[in-house]
Amino acid sequence: EQWAIRDQGNRPHKLFLHFFESPAEVLGDENGKVVGLRTERTQLDGTGNVKGTGVFKDWDVQAVYRAVGYLSQNINQLPFDDQAGTVPNEAGRVIADENADGPARYMPATYVTGWIKRGPVGLIGHTKGDANETIACLLADRETFDGATHPDPASVLGFLRSKDVPYTTWEGWYRLDSYERALGEPEGRERVKVVEREDMLRVSLG
Repeated sequence: EQWAIRDQGNRPHKLFLHFFESPAEVLGDENGKVVGLRTERTQLDGTGNVKGTGVFKDWDVQAVYRAVGYLSQNINQLPFDDQAGTVPNEAGRVIADENADGPARYMPATYVTGWIKRGPVGLIGHTKGDANETIACLLADRETFDGATHPDPASVLGFLRSKDVPYTTWEGWYRLDSYERALGEPEGRERVKVVEREDMLRVSLG
């Protein structure tokens, strides 16, 4: 924040954006000093993602700042693509056996959405459409689900409390929303995001 509001002065600034270049290696000298950055040219793979072309280029640089990348973490019970950082799926249905057809192809009542579904690409609009696709599959499959042992929604909260799992409510989300907007108002911003999960829970729970 302090960096954003500092006096810019009259010094010229230039920003160069090199699209379809993926960092491959930081180059250093014998003293460990950064002297360059090697990137690999990428190209679209037809799925909205990119793939490497094997063509590399070295850039003369004196400093490197790591500010890229997001990698989902796997859950032991689910299949996971370590290279893509996603759970293999089709339209949100988690794949159990890619060689099977019909219901045997998918894990029962198991779905993914967001970056764990398609990787860290796209904006909010993409994410909404992505979630709609997954929910459409869930609703289409709901007749095949086993009946809930405790169908009362309140039993979900009881289960979370029994496991000491912290949670919030829809009303709590509104409290967090109001809090973030109040933080941003003195700075002329729409909001200042609360980043840490513990702080989010503290604010939302009042």
